[in-house]
Amino acid sequence: MTQLTRDHLGSAGPLLLVPDAVLLPEGPVAGHAVVVADGSFRAVGPAGELARTHPHLDAVTLPGHLLMPGFVDAHHHLTQSFGSALAFGEPSEIFRRVWVPLEGALDDESAYAAAKLAALEALRGGFTTVTDAGTRADVDVDIVASAARDAGIRCVLGLVCNDVTGEAATAAEDAATTAAVLENAEKHLARYDGDPLIHASLAVSIPEAATSTTLHRTARLAAEAGAVVQIHVNEHLAGVERSLVRHGLRPLEHLHRIGALGPQLLAAHATLLTPRELTLLADTGTAVSYNPVASAWKGNAVAPATAMAERGIRFGLGTDGTRGDGFRLADAAEFAQRIAYGLASGDSSCGAGWTWLEHATAGGADAVGLGARTGTVTEGLAADFLLVDLTTPELALSRDVPWELVRRGNRDQITAVFVAGDLRLWRGLPTGWDGPAFVRHAAQLARTAVEKAPITRVHPTSTAARQQSTAATAARQGSTPATAAQQGSTAR
Repeated sequence: MTQLTRDHLGSAGPLLLVPDAVLLPEGPVAGHAVVVADGSFRAVGPAGELARTHPHLDAVTLPGHLLMPGFVDAHHHLTQSFGSALAFGEPSEIFRRVWVPLEGALDDESAYAAAKLAALEALRGGFTTVTDAGTRADVDVDIVASAARDAGIRCVLGLVCNDVTGEAATAAEDAATTAAVLENAEKHLARYDGDPLIHASLAVSIPEAATSTTLHRTARLAAEAGAVVQIHVNEHLAGVERSLVRHGLRPLEHLHRIGALGPQLLAAHATLLTPRELTLLADTGTAVSYNPVASAWKGNAVAPATAMAERGIRFGLGTDGTRGDGFRLADAAEFAQRIAYGLASGDSSCGAGWTWLEHATAGGADAVGLGARTGTVTEGLAADFLLVDLTTPELALSRDVPWELVRRGNRDQITAVFVAGDLRLWRGLPTGWDGPAFVRHAAQLARTAVEKAPITRVHPTSTAARQQSTAATAARQGSTPATAAQQGSTAR
């Protein structure tokens, strides 16, 4: 076969795929092929050799395409997708004013739709795995699992284990709350055992949202189960200062003192790190989700990811629900390091393209606890991969594929997305369900939820901000807003 069609790729049986190149851990290799069967890569190697060893399979040639591992989103909030258009221009700790109220307004139907909408956007952006940090919606977390499963994406699913309510309670009531949280944590870790797409995780919103007992116990439960605990750590200056006042330690230092650091911890953001804290991360094997777009959108600091890479600190790249495009995320990861650190030191490479591509795939899988299951095109691992069109104007002249994918790749170049060996997305549309109809339905639910939620935004919409700017200009110049706008237009 020589024609790349959805019918050829959607076969239920084993597939012998022969692209122009395969992106292996050591780099792109021409003349290679893969055999996909029962959800995994059964073989990876020279195309001629696989054709000889699998004579019963008709080769599906993929002219002009790169077969590469799917992206891993190391930090997401799937049930926050209805508020994605509310995050622009907002200052830090937006969760208190937008996300908590919004998720509190979701019911079963809207929580499912929000999660599935986020999953669809992620698939369109080349993500084959998303890591959900736990929903605050008052719904069974299995609603989120069902949405991810129905969308066809792999999901590391967090259960929020906060046990500090801020309400006056007796010691006995506090102890009962902690016991209930830990019991639910154990049940959640066992709930998805054997599920092909859903992988249980525990989550704590921020260290101050859980008692030291719960922070320590969730770490041990996750370590025993081979899972991860997700915690937003050292993200905002206000949070760091509250920890210093309460514990005399920064959040990451506090977690270390109570025994919560280790390979089972996935520290989200970690934008404010001292040299000592970098050493703690390296020494304990703790993983980080580096979320560069979230840093830019919320005005946070930028995590020192190039320093993490140099020290061998485990980290992946996360969207934090900002935008689901794996290529743009990798570009932002490099660009943020360049602006925050590289320009000042004259570093023209800032990790080079391979660093960010690797941490967007294999490094991300390792950080979220799935390194033995996905993240690379390797025999025995899950067949989570993309087919990327290399004939586009952006990529056709490539001499350095990893750099080109980071700097010039985008979701429009993704022809197909596979998760667990199944074709989940074809040319931007999901297979097996009506994506456009679902998006229309989700948009209606989103409007209702946003109107219902007691959301407080600091920044006006861009249109309102422009009107305010025009009015201020008019006041300074002693003219009417209309005149000021006309003058500004003429000047431009």
